[in-house]
Amino acid sequence: MNLKEKPFYLDDSAVEWVNKTLEKLTEDEKIGQLFFPIGFSNEKEYLNHLIDLGVGGLFFRPGEAKEVQQVYEYMQRNSKVPLLTAANLEDGGNGASVEATAFGNQMAVAATNRTSDAYTLGKIAATEGKSVGVNFGFSPVVDLDLNFRNPITNVRTYGSDVERVIKNAKEYIQAFHDNGSMTSIKHFPGDGVDERDQHLLTSINSLSVNNWRKTFGKVYQELIDFGSKAVMVGHIAFPAYSGDNMPATLSPKLINDLLRTELGFNGLTITDATPMVGFCSAMKRSEAVPYTIQAGCDMLLFNRVLEEDIQYMKEGLAKGLLTKERLNEAVTRILATKASLGLHETINHGSASFEDYKKEQLDLADRSITFVKDTQNMLPLNLENHKRILLQLLGSFDSNERVLKKVIEELEKRDFEITVYEPETDLFDLGTVASFSNDFDAVLYIANIQNASNQTVARIHWHTLFGLGNNMPWFTKEVPTALISFGNPYHLYDLPMVETVVNAYCNYDHFIEMAIKKLTGESSFKGVSPVNAFCDNSLLEGLKNED
Repeated sequence: MNLKEKPFYLDDSAVEWVNKTLEKLTEDEKIGQLFFPIGFSNEKEYLNHLIDLGVGGLFFRPGEAKEVQQVYEYMQRNSKVPLLTAANLEDGGNGASVEATAFGNQMAVAATNRTSDAYTLGKIAATEGKSVGVNFGFSPVVDLDLNFRNPITNVRTYGSDVERVIKNAKEYIQAFHDNGSMTSIKHFPGDGVDERDQHLLTSINSLSVNNWRKTFGKVYQELIDFGSKAVMVGHIAFPAYSGDNMPATLSPKLINDLLRTELGFNGLTITDATPMVGFCSAMKRSEAVPYTIQAGCDMLLFNRVLEEDIQYMKEGLAKGLLTKERLNEAVTRILATKASLGLHETINHGSASFEDYKKEQLDLADRSITFVKDTQNMLPLNLENHKRILLQLLGSFDSNERVLKKVIEELEKRDFEITVYEPETDLFDLGTVASFSNDFDAVLYIANIQNASNQTVARIHWHTLFGLGNNMPWFTKEVPTALISFGNPYHLYDLPMVETVVNAYCNYDHFIEMAIKKLTGESSFKGVSPVNAFCDNSLLEGLKNED
């Protein structure tokens, strides 16, 4: 392992710090460095416990900026070895702090067809993360969204096109490097082929080795060559290469032979969250915890019970499931990663303050929102033809109330009369077809269905009322009906009868504000879909049929 080469590029003094620090660490302290837990409290007693355990990294969910900044500063000032401090910065600084900027998800960025937006996303994410003490972004997602049924990749990705993913990811990574922070490309060996979620099982990348090399392999090779410092390894099997269905996190063949040797990756490897079923169901946890390090992962992300996992690691070392040589190698890479960020010399504790990016937010929304189809020539919405609108919100997410309120606000300021659909409780509430057609000039479906972990699908669930509910799209030949999605771009699979469809990709307020301008003709559509919104999976099927 040459610490002076890519991706560490350490000078002599940094290499000396790595070597001397490694020598000074006890075996228990080395084991502590392997762990990257999620923080559950900002209480000093809890933080001191983590310091005593000597964890190598720490992740907190978004909180109040000053609070997050103070926690990380306390941890850094009191830890024997500086910490990698991380957040999911896929959409912007809001992954680290609730006051920070929610710029837009990766698919919205890709839809502008302008890679400078990926750099802007990276710049916002890196600088605002650093402002609260975060030095490590668990991003970008470099999966290929080849299977429209996948509930977890979706709008988190730059789409299904290999070159688009590479170009946008490079810009995002460069922005982090320019601002003294680091990224982790994920989720090796690649998600987006299976329609299942690795949070719930070991999902499978079922491509042939040849087709993997042309797609996911090309993405990883280019980004490794570009200088990505870390790879997050997924609980995803790649049986065509490994010969089994073990997740990559427990596969020496995938990490050592494919990632390290074939692709030449010399940087930090970190597991995806290990409480996921995709990891837990593959091997007894007492064996999996030490074996994931032996298999080639340098750090273990999150825990079911941190203290128990540390004990499993110690027992694994004693039993030979983890060798001392491999432990030292992993800790060396962890220390080298920290040194590559300059943490051995100076730690930036941040100011907990943020710039205003409203102009950039609106520009992103303007350039990304995508016209999918309007075969009935319904658009633009106007008071002459569509004054009385029945608004139907699809989805069951915490953001529903905010999204609905913002849509109503934007439409009512333009003098549309809005009725919000209320689920019927009785067949007598349904009314006649004639009354429905007379009461409304248009129906507007607002889809707020977000991809999220631990769900089997990201699709529409109807209020059916024995198949007669007015939530269901029985009326598309009676009243002009449109759909705008502020999340999943694949709703045509469940709504093929809707003739007017717009994808906005993201439900932040600036996307809603701009989407209504698009629907009413105040702004033209500029977005280019990064995926096939007509849901035929032709690209994936073509890859599978090649061999």
